[in-house]
Amino acid sequence: MMIRVALTGGIGSGKTFISRLFGYPVFNADKIVSKIYSKDKKLYFKLQNKLPKYFFDFPIKKKELINAIINNKKNIKKITSIVHPIVKKELKLFCERHKKKKLIILDIPLYLENRINKKNDVIIFIQTNYHETLKRVKKRKNFNKIIFKRLNDLQLPLDVKKNKSNYIIKNNYNKISARKKVKDILKEILS
Repeated sequence: MMIRVALTGGIGSGKTFISRLFGYPVFNADKIVSKIYSKDKKLYFKLQNKLPKYFFDFPIKKKELINAIINNKKNIKKITSIVHPIVKKELKLFCERHKKKKLIILDIPLYLENRINKKNDVIIFIQTNYHETLKRVKKRKNFNKIIFKRLNDLQLPLDVKKNKSNYIIKNNYNKISARKKVKDILKEILS
């Protein structure tokens, strides 16, 4: 039976960095969402219908999304209500495609918030120093304080995520120590 390992933590905690260290197929929700925005015309029409003041032509542009989220904090929920079901479908297809693998990694920012978790999932909390993480996030090319706050508001408190987790990886952004921790957890999960 395939084991689903989900990584959870705050924005910029290094879930994607850690996910790559496992050496198993990774479902990266952020990459899926980017692909959906650029290729899914039906999604575009749904967003255009719900938020006509923000979406003008296909493919969906990051600038349009940012404007919609900045101008009204309710818009982020409208957007996620349209996008989330598509991500769930993509996840189902991903699981089907990799059902013969021992393990898959789920890198889904709102994994617990959107109730994607299943009873037997192994949850790993990526713990980081908040100030260090914030410094790293601010260096991102498209960092926007308002967007960061709105995305952060969608998330469960970190202590709730931590308490729901089976394992904790303290991410100090050192590949050697992170790889060792991943190796130890993998050994335990697969035994």
